[in-house]
Amino acid sequence: MGIELRSGRESFVPTPTELAIQQLPRNLRRYVVTQDYAAYTPRDQAVWRHIMRRLRDHLADKAHPSYLDGLAATGIGTERIPSLDEMNVKLAALGWSAVAVRGFIPPAVFTEFQALGVLAIAADIRDHEHIDYTPAPDIVHESAGHAPILANARYAEYLRRAGHAGFRAIASIEDEAVFRAIRNLSILEEDPTAVPHRVELAKEQLSAAKASRRYVSENAKASRLYWWTAEYGLIGSGERPHIYGAGLLSSIGEAEQCLSSGVEKIPLSIRCIDTDYDITHMQPQLFVARDFDHLFEVLSAFEASLAYTRGGDFGLEQALAARTVNHLVLSDGLELTGRVVERVSAGWPIAPPQLGTALARLQGPVLTSRGGRALSRPITDDVLVCFGPGQPVPDEGPFDVEFSSGLRVTGFATGGGAVVNLGAHLAGRPLELPRSTHLFTSHGLPSVAGGPADPETWDRWFGDLDALVQGGGEARARAEKARALDGELAALYEEVRRMREKRTKSRDRLKAILERASHWPGDWLLRSEIEELLGSSRHAA
Repeated sequence: MGIELRSGRESFVPTPTELAIQQLPRNLRRYVVTQDYAAYTPRDQAVWRHIMRRLRDHLADKAHPSYLDGLAATGIGTERIPSLDEMNVKLAALGWSAVAVRGFIPPAVFTEFQALGVLAIAADIRDHEHIDYTPAPDIVHESAGHAPILANARYAEYLRRAGHAGFRAIASIEDEAVFRAIRNLSILEEDPTAVPHRVELAKEQLSAAKASRRYVSENAKASRLYWWTAEYGLIGSGERPHIYGAGLLSSIGEAEQCLSSGVEKIPLSIRCIDTDYDITHMQPQLFVARDFDHLFEVLSAFEASLAYTRGGDFGLEQALAARTVNHLVLSDGLELTGRVVERVSAGWPIAPPQLGTALARLQGPVLTSRGGRALSRPITDDVLVCFGPGQPVPDEGPFDVEFSSGLRVTGFATGGGAVVNLGAHLAGRPLELPRSTHLFTSHGLPSVAGGPADPETWDRWFGDLDALVQGGGEARARAEKARALDGELAALYEEVRRMREKRTKSRDRLKAILERASHWPGDWLLRSEIEELLGSSRHAA
């Protein structure tokens, strides 16, 4: 936090990153952590420098032309880990900002950040033993991978729109299990104290979570589209494509392998959502976009397939299968957030778009909203929605209403959608429904979208129910990495770094440090730093 003196008093001036955080909705702020820059060890800085030097050399003629210019345009240099404050000064000119998060965050949270034009950057950095590739999100991947191509306005627009599509895609309960398994594995693989048995068990957990999927959800398809474009996309001609995906731009191993003949190059199409990926291994095939406009063509086709766009019976079926919190948008704009647990079919179309559902039931709690803004406290009991043309149910008093679906409901309305003494018949057949509940009506169902319509209010009421404790595992792994770095070894890293920065290297002292470094035979990175300064080697691994 900056301090400014005014009339003899201290006045706190928020930093660029603090300003970016202040503009976030409350439900996203709880995932944000402080970039504790002083906590990066001298070896962390050496990891960053080693990766960036190799990537810049390798990608000079292989990355999309926006990449190298974009590094400078987004405040990312080669010599040291970027400061988010410095990045935010640069990103503001592009209409974006960046905040620090701890490792993996839920997909819906990541895509909401992105839809708002905010890069969620993992604050940690990979271990030197995983320098070529790590499945864990880190500051190399999130900043050096995602940020530079934002300098291309067309691509930046694609990222926002892809974030919006992913945010509205419906996720299943199995998707949530897969996310937790991936997060657990990534933490263990970056923890130097993790025993091999625990890592193998985490891999088995991930395989089991993937195998438990009953179907490929919209969220899984959105993840695949994002993976094969924004993360691992190639662009240009099939013979000589360029790299633009962040996973390729930030991974030495992937960047060196991806353009080889050993990796299959497939023309990008909507069919990429049928191809799964394994986050723990380098990819055996990649998809090639013609240009950035091509990304929008594929994204438009994907958006047209979503329940968010299609609504109707399709949307209800997706929400019912998912068993997760989603929201319905009714014909008058009212939004109902909850879990769809029942759909009663009329047996024939009763209203567009492609709606043949007479009645749907949402399990409480249910939040009502309009335009993404909550109207009242959540409804604790179940909510029923009657579909199709028919007389409106009064706000108060007795009612006997029949819809075009053949559904007839009777009862007494007590205000705000609450009803008592409810009775219902469909084509003369009685339905077993709660006698006391909340009842809403709608001519059609324009949209069914993933997650709550008002995430901020839903999080305020129910966010503590999320068993995921953000940042705990990643923070422990980071602390263990810092403790695992011997104090004398850290001091040698720092001394070599100071020599480079001040350009006052002493060959005799460097040779002495190199000799001392032999006491840590597994630490190749320090030797690489010294040998570079001595001029005996460019890279060593």
